[in-house]
Amino acid sequence: MNLNKQKIIDLFYQNVKGKKADTSKSNQKHDGKKGHWLEKAMNITHNADNKPDLLGYEMKNQTSSGKITFGDWSADEYIFQHGRPKKVHATNQDYNISKNRFLEIFGKSNEKKNGRLSWSGTPCPTYINRYTSYGQILKIDVNHDIVICYSYSEDQRDNKNELVPLEMQKENLVLAKWYRDSIKKKLEDKFNQQGWFTCKMDKNGVYNSIHFGKPMNFESWIELLEKGVVFFDSGMYYGNARNYSQWRASTAFWDSLIIENY
Repeated sequence: MNLNKQKIIDLFYQNVKGKKADTSKSNQKHDGKKGHWLEKAMNITHNADNKPDLLGYEMKNQTSSGKITFGDWSADEYIFQHGRPKKVHATNQDYNISKNRFLEIFGKSNEKKNGRLSWSGTPCPTYINRYTSYGQILKIDVNHDIVICYSYSEDQRDNKNELVPLEMQKENLVLAKWYRDSIKKKLEDKFNQQGWFTCKMDKNGVYNSIHFGKPMNFESWIELLEKGVVFFDSGMYYGNARNYSQWRASTAFWDSLIIENY
């Protein structure tokens, strides 16, 4: 066993094993409060760096949602203007629309959120090569770039002619694009170093074991996307600067990658 892995196991046994996450001082509405407790217990500093969490290993926490995230990776290009400064590129050069205007055209109103518009759920594709009722599809092109396209003919909304501007009433209109090299770097910087580990709880919420998985490269990841194992889980909504572009797989799949248990 390498020294870094042994250090991680020692940290788990010293600070985590046999304990429940103490979230009493956290925002109770925050879904990630248990994960933040675990990060602190494992001496991981919360930051936005695209690097492994601890000693070359990426940490993934057990969740109640049945899915675990690879990363929150925004597209490199959107049809709306974005970034600082606002970038002009092939996807948006012909369309001068804001993010909120994009949500009005291609998103959906959520009545549970007082009619707040979002690009998640029904409008936005989750798995590749399947059109949503809003005419949107997730594809992998010949360069292994990932794109989300809109086709007016596939849009099943009764009022689509009122919602979609005339200049956008076309086929294979690119809404978002992730470059292969960009996704590759983000994935491999985190998961293709030493690998990853996860800490698991029993039915009472007590942490009782730590598990390790081997490194993952872009080629294996994109193949999982093609098979529908990896999926896109967008959470973009009106008025929020973040795009919430989560790439995920089921907890059961992550468990299948485990090669060592302690």
